[in-house]
Amino acid sequence: MQGKISLIVGWITLFLMGTDLFVVSPLLPSISEAYYISPETTGWMVTVFAVTYAFSAPLFGWLSDKKGRRTFILFGLLLFAISNTLTAFAPSFLWLIVSRILAGFSVAAITPLIYAIIGEIAPSNKRGTWLSIVVSGHLTALWAGAPLGTLLEHFLGWRSVFIVIAIIGVILAVVNFKTWASIPKSDETKDRVESNLLRILGSVSVTTIWAISMYALYVYLGAALYAENKFSSTEIALAVTFYGIGAVLGSLASGQLTDKFGANNISKSTLIFLPVILIGLGIFFSAGDWVYFFLSLWALVGYAGFTSYQARLAVEYPKERGIVMAWNNTALYIGITIGSMIGGFVISNWGYALLPYVCSVAAIISFALSTQKVQQANT
Repeated sequence: MQGKISLIVGWITLFLMGTDLFVVSPLLPSISEAYYISPETTGWMVTVFAVTYAFSAPLFGWLSDKKGRRTFILFGLLLFAISNTLTAFAPSFLWLIVSRILAGFSVAAITPLIYAIIGEIAPSNKRGTWLSIVVSGHLTALWAGAPLGTLLEHFLGWRSVFIVIAIIGVILAVVNFKTWASIPKSDETKDRVESNLLRILGSVSVTTIWAISMYALYVYLGAALYAENKFSSTEIALAVTFYGIGAVLGSLASGQLTDKFGANNISKSTLIFLPVILIGLGIFFSAGDWVYFFLSLWALVGYAGFTSYQARLAVEYPKERGIVMAWNNTALYIGITIGSMIGGFVISNWGYALLPYVCSVAAIISFALSTQKVQQANT
């Protein structure tokens, strides 16, 4: 029973963290109008969030090893509630950016530590299953959390979305503090990775370029659909739902295919198809309802590639698995950061229509990097 409660709390917490990240994209048009700025400028909300997360997550991981994960999860959730309240009531765009920096700090103190706790308390023969369950909470935010937020924005305005997120954050602070009361402090030392650090960074660079291929467009998806197709808020929410369902299905299917055919084969196969699908998305982006199909297909193949590549890293770095997963998570957010910056630059100079093709180039580079041999066997 305690295991089930832990999984439920972990799932809901990561669902909220994912919602806070993914809901910003469909809300960009409304936020842009509120502060009289362009959508590409508003996209910096995602950029500063991702930068803060990427550079602060390792710090919180190190501190939690010494002081206990429960304390920092509580701190993170309280800061999460404060930052989202500030987002809702920010008097200027500068304060809005400050609020997203604080949100990045808060999520960095929550998400990696939830993964760490689940990995520690899970039975050794079910560790992968338990981790996949809580990870699904984050991905479900793509097709459920973000669209629900968009619908709430339609009826009550975009500020109400962040107010609701903040309230749920306070509730989860109490729930998490009680749930992890019996979790002992970790006395484990860091993995010894000095000799393999450059090789590890080279391996997780695949994830960075992959993230660029996904998020250079996704960050601006709501604004792009509005500009190119004149989509309403409801239609944008539907498009994000198609994307999110494709992401969850791709991740789940990838797990089964990886077990059958091997992580190396599946990761390469999906990454080589990704640029082809992105080119198709670019061709049909302004073709009305066709965009729903290609958004779903893009997410399905893209997240299948991400999940299978994570499995590949876990297999090929058995002695440094924990630290490699941590670096891979940081690499993901660095890619989101760079992707949002590239997306804003492309929009400013050439418009939204070019974004899928730029993403396809990144996907090709990601595939090329994935063909490298991840690691020689440790001696």
